Amino acid sequence: MTTEPARSAARMRASDADREAVVEQLREAAAEGRIDLDELNERLELALTAKTYGELVPLTDDLGPVAVEAGEPLTLRGGMHKVRRTGSWKVPARIVVSGGLGGALLDFSRAECRLGEVEVEVDAQMGGVRIVVPEGWAVDTDALDLAFGGLKSRISGDRAPGAPLLRITGSCGAGGVRIRRPGLRERRKRP
Repeated sequence: MTTEPARSAARMRASDADREAVVEQLREAAAEGRIDLDELNERLELALTAKTYGELVPLTDDLGPVAVEAGEPLTLRGGMHKVRRTGSWKVPARIVVSGGLGGALLDFSRAECRLGEVEVEVDAQMGGVRIVVPEGWAVDTDALDLAFGGLKSRISGDRAPGAPLLRITGSCGAGGVRIRRPGLRERRKRP
C-alpha cells in the first residue's frame, strides 16, 4: 500500500536540475551498455518532458546507482579547532570524519556528487559532527551508534531522482551528530 507522503512526493513538480540529473544518469547507463541507443532516446524524451518526480523515477529505477570509481576516502580530523569541508568540492564514495575537541562541519550544499551512495563514517568525540545535506538528498542513520551525544536530524522528505543517499555510520560520541538542510547562509552562496 502506498503512503500519502510517497504519493504527494510523486506529484511534486520536477525542476530543470532534477531532469538534468536523470538525463546524465541515462547517458552514463548507455555509455556502460546497460541500455541501447533506441531506449536511451525514448527515455531522454520522457525525462526532458517530465513535469513531476513520479514521471522521472521510473526512468532510472532499473539502472541502479551511477558507476563511479571509489577513489581514496576523504578523511577530516578535528583537533583543538574545528575542521570544515565546505564550498565546491567533489564527493568521494567514502568519507571519514572525526570531531576531536573543536568539532567538524561537512557541508554538501555546493558539493558535486555523481554517486548513488556515499558512506560517511563519523566519530563525533567531544566537538561533534555537523552535516549539511541539500534538498532531495536522502540520509540513512540506521547503522549509527548514538552513544552519549545522540543524533539530531532535520532531514525529511523523499529522495529526488538521481540524488545521492548518505549512509551515516560510526559513533555520535559525546559531541553528537547534527544533520540539517542548508540554511539561508548556505543558500545565498550557491551559484
